[in-house]
Amino acid sequence: MGQGLKWCPDCEQIKPLGDFPSTTRKASGRHSYCKPCHNARGKETAQRLYGGNREYHLRRRYGIGQREFDELLAEQGGVCAVCGVPDPEHVDHDHRTGRVRGILCFNCNGGLGQFRDSPTRLARAITYLRGTTWQRVLIHPGVFQMCSPTRGRPPSRHS
Repeated sequence: MGQGLKWCPDCEQIKPLGDFPSTTRKASGRHSYCKPCHNARGKETAQRLYGGNREYHLRRRYGIGQREFDELLAEQGGVCAVCGVPDPEHVDHDHRTGRVRGILCFNCNGGLGQFRDSPTRLARAITYLRGTTWQRVLIHPGVFQMCSPTRGRPPSRHS
């Protein structure tokens, strides 16, 4: 076999090394099966052992299955634990402990992640939002000025 080529035992084809997933577990640095066959084997294994990719993902990542997911969602009334949007799909967990906290919608789960699960950062964001509301303030009879309790400049005319 030529250099830079490898045989896939599933599809029985000789393919370039780049068509095989890389791995540090083999001396060759490549898996035995080409990418399409490797992926098909992974899907088959997830289906056979866990009943599908969703179940495999939930069990591997969060230690719960679809049944536990459904039970938790039912306990939340079928809505996002933060904003109340119906049919959330994302498992929220504590990144330090790995413990599942609830089921959230995409936006709430991403928002908590952006704030790095920090109550301090979230509290600061709330303070910021409450303190930067632009208000009309009467400075003379019939004369108003736009101001904010924490900012010195008025809002843009384009916003």
